[in-house]
Amino acid sequence: MAEDIELIGGQEKRDIKVVPYDEAWPRRFAQERARIIAALGPLAHRVDHIGSTAVPGLAAKPIVDIDLSVPNADDEDAYLPQLLAAGYRLRVRQSGHRMVRTQDLAVHVHICTTGSDWERRHLLFRDWLRHDTVDRELYGELKQRLAARDWPDMNAYAATKSPLIAEITEHAEAWAHSTQWTP
Repeated sequence: MAEDIELIGGQEKRDIKVVPYDEAWPRRFAQERARIIAALGPLAHRVDHIGSTAVPGLAAKPIVDIDLSVPNADDEDAYLPQLLAAGYRLRVRQSGHRMVRTQDLAVHVHICTTGSDWERRHLLFRDWLRHDTVDRELYGELKQRLAARDWPDMNAYAATKSPLIAEITEHAEAWAHSTQWTP
């Protein structure tokens, strides 16, 4: 639920810019993954590239999204000090989820609990879009249309994508069931 989200620093007005897929995004992910693992060691159970920048050929906001799975996302004391010391800044606090980002705002690290629905949903959505051309194109077209509008913040832009994301997720769940996909 949106009401349980704490935005550290409050609402931010940012331009939404969607650009063609960039071959540099996987390299940026690899750099950040190494930084996260250096900071957390074995506490980082999974570090995965998620979101549109993880889907070759998909237009995206030039922000690399990373899913970091830890034993308990709500136990900030176990991991947050190390991530802050590594240069990340806390932006979102929500039950079962935190988000830290780089100072240049080009990387968002979503912290979730290992085995959580948060982890599964984001990995499944990414894998489905990598697999299915039709949904990948529909999603890319919607993002480009929405980026042309003026938004009060990135959360409003994201919320407007929700109906299509729900529809794509239904397709992804059917695919996961038929292929026995697991994270």
